[in-house]
Amino acid sequence: MRLTAFFKHGLALALVCVLLSSCGFHLKKASYLPIEMRTLQLTGDDTRAQLFELLSSDLRQAKVALVTSAKNNTPIAKLHLYRDTLERQTLSLFKNGQVAQYQLAYGVSYRLTRPNQEPIEQRFELYRNYQDDPDNAIAKAKELELLLNELRQLASERIVRELSQL
Repeated sequence: MRLTAFFKHGLALALVCVLLSSCGFHLKKASYLPIEMRTLQLTGDDTRAQLFELLSSDLRQAKVALVTSAKNNTPIAKLHLYRDTLERQTLSLFKNGQVAQYQLAYGVSYRLTRPNQEPIEQRFELYRNYQDDPDNAIAKAKELELLLNELRQLASERIVRELSQL
């Protein structure tokens, strides 16, 4: 009895794997950058910002050599990360007039300069809803911090993914 159930589940799992692989599906984690961007100079308006650190780490994971300056005046690609922005917009209020829910808009801008090509300026925003509770201010502040860290990680991954699609 148990062997039959195991066989059915195993067969169903194998069928799902075959169907997914036959349609071309693959996980999108590793991003491979073009050869001309395997060596990159990363600069930023605030090099101590969390987004800058996350982007540096994600680029290294994508097998990109980060350099501080061009060696022997060899032209290399340069990625400049502008300051990230966070805007809050009120979505709803409690009966007493206090804010109950915000929409957070996390904006990121960067410029990619490649040798013998026009610079590329990119800007995107990521949105999240955030419920506020004045009675739990400390917990909500920690939740907001976690949410911002998640947005920064998503932004870093998106930049690497956009670079890999050039």
